[in-house]
Amino acid sequence: MPTFLTRTRTGLLASAVAAALAVTAAGPATAATPGTRPDVRFVAHLDITAGQRPENITLEPGGSAVVTFAYSRQVARISPEGTVRVLATLPEPPAGSTTPALTSPFLGGIVRAHDGTLYFLYATGSSDLTGLWRLRPGGTPQRIAALPADGLPNGLALDRHEDLLYIADSVLGTVWRVPVTGGTPTRWATGPALAATGFLGANGIKVHHGAVWVSNLDQGTVLRVPVTRQGKAGHVETRATGLVDIDDFAFTGHGDSLLAAINADNEIALVEPGGRHRVVLTGADGLENPTSLAVRGTTAYIASGAYFTNDDPNLLAARIAPRR
Repeated sequence: MPTFLTRTRTGLLASAVAAALAVTAAGPATAATPGTRPDVRFVAHLDITAGQRPENITLEPGGSAVVTFAYSRQVARISPEGTVRVLATLPEPPAGSTTPALTSPFLGGIVRAHDGTLYFLYATGSSDLTGLWRLRPGGTPQRIAALPADGLPNGLALDRHEDLLYIADSVLGTVWRVPVTGGTPTRWATGPALAATGFLGANGIKVHHGAVWVSNLDQGTVLRVPVTRQGKAGHVETRATGLVDIDDFAFTGHGDSLLAAINADNEIALVEPGGRHRVVLTGADGLENPTSLAVRGTTAYIASGAYFTNDDPNLLAARIAPRR
């Protein structure tokens, strides 16, 4: 989601009342600001003047989070105490390059493998840089798969069992698949359900229970695409609707309940397996255009890019009751 998006959206249209999100104190973290619930805590307030707008998040075993800063071309680690350390800065694109839909160069999804290797997506509108990148511990960033320069690789998911990466392209309405070793991407899934209808289509993406799940920002949907025995994409199933401006999402446990970041409305929605959803966190809790979520155990981490508020990009933590 870009800072310069000017179109407005209606609020979340909840179809029914769903079970509530249980939130308790999560720490360590800084104190909440006035007006927020005392059980929702800031892990870090980020520096907007330095371009620290977190777009996507992955978690490390020691309690740190690694994020992409969308428009500063940086990958950074945020410690449990809120300290920010830049791990890498991606090359500046050639003069005259224009990133589709966003104009500026864009760092999107990020995931972490068990060995500490980070994989992330970079879009520049130029064929020499757009694609899937890898950063090994102590190393330097390296592009391992080129993606179409006229697309916008946005969400990224790792299938740890098959050593495959799935990429949601928000402009081309496509899910790409690439081995963790890199190489030529495969156009794994495409179609109207993944397409944009005005701005961005396929956005967040996760591998969960034998399927690839994808959010569509324009269409306000959560989709499930089964992985067949042959590894191909099965029939696309719509699992939730009415989530206009949905960005990233994260499952809350072993079941199909998930938390969805509703970017423009400063909301987090709890979506039940049947598709019912309700808002469980808002701007009053410290959200500023939430872009992504990650869940570990009973703690949810929420990154806010402050794309529209232009105030306080941050990282929040809250304890949740895992759902089946």
